[in-house]
Amino acid sequence: MTDHQRPPRLTDRKREAILRAAVAEFRELGFAGTSMDRIAATAEVSKRTVYNHFASKDELFTAILWQLWEASQALDAPGYDPARPLREQLLAFVAQKLHLLSDPNFIDLSRVAMAELVHAPERARVMMDKLAEKEEGLTSWIRAAQADGRLRDDIAPAEAAHQLQGMVKAFAFWPQIAMGAAPLDAAAQQRVMHDCVDMFLALRALKA
Repeated sequence: MTDHQRPPRLTDRKREAILRAAVAEFRELGFAGTSMDRIAATAEVSKRTVYNHFASKDELFTAILWQLWEASQALDAPGYDPARPLREQLLAFVAQKLHLLSDPNFIDLSRVAMAELVHAPERARVMMDKLAEKEEGLTSWIRAAQADGRLRDDIAPAEAAHQLQGMVKAFAFWPQIAMGAAPLDAAAQQRVMHDCVDMFLALRALKA
């Protein structure tokens, strides 16, 4: 029997049950209203089991957001390929980003995280900083493209990455978070994807 054929271990099944229960509780009650007791009851495990897997509610909440991020192919920008057009490579990255931003679980839990920025800014900042690490792939990609002489290097790679991420979020993230807008449909995602990449390259790409 291969590793893929083996049934999940009991401890892994319990961890998944805890994560599923926590998603439901955080979405319904927010961060402050959710307790480890409620999560344990919903997951049908002991509170001690919850703490064996997650040392705190903060850690559990961050693990959920991280899991959603990973489910969207980790949002890692593909490794820089000097032989491929910049536009083609960036479109692939933004397509992954938009897939994540159309996930209702991720949007609901992001609202919870945003609320924590008001009530407990230091705790929420730690959560969001950990998640921001997942955007390092694009920064590395831009750094390589700058070194290859294909993107302008008048600003830091992280700032350039923020420009592209900011444009995408302005259309596909913040309207949902701040105004309860519906996720972009497939046609709108295509339009946003191409517009954001084209605007970014018009600003940052060096002419051949």
